[in-house]
Amino acid sequence: MPILAEVTQEKQRISEQLAKVDGERSRLRDRLNELEVAERVLSRFGQRSQPQRLVGQAAGPQSKEPATTGQGSRPTARRQRTTQGRVQLLPLGEATLRAVKAHSDGVSADAVRDYLTKHFGLTVRPNHLGMALQRHRRAGRLRFRDSRWYAIQ
Repeated sequence: MPILAEVTQEKQRISEQLAKVDGERSRLRDRLNELEVAERVLSRFGQRSQPQRLVGQAAGPQSKEPATTGQGSRPTARRQRTTQGRVQLLPLGEATLRAVKAHSDGVSADAVRDYLTKHFGLTVRPNHLGMALQRHRRAGRLRFRDSRWYAIQ
């Protein structure tokens, strides 16, 4: 029976260590989140000399270091993956206007999304596309009639 008591003590000791590690992990995760928020705030309000981002461009500073494994490097790997294979980097508004102008007989919003993906390599959320189309409509560049978008010459 003393062996069973030792095993129980060892299990309890390991459980306590795991609880400490989990607590430290959650504190570090909170710190990392706070640092990421601070980084976003500084990037927005800090330097204005950087060029405006275009839709499809990678967010944040470009690093020459290769992406490493681990939780902290996931955004870097994601950034590299999304910027590969882009045909053309355009602002969403300009790409949307070109997509509608390419269809002279009118086009639906879903067809515009397909066109943007196929020709410009942009994956656009439906609500973002809708906002871009409405901005062009309010500016007088597009017209919406019979559930189709038309370019105004």
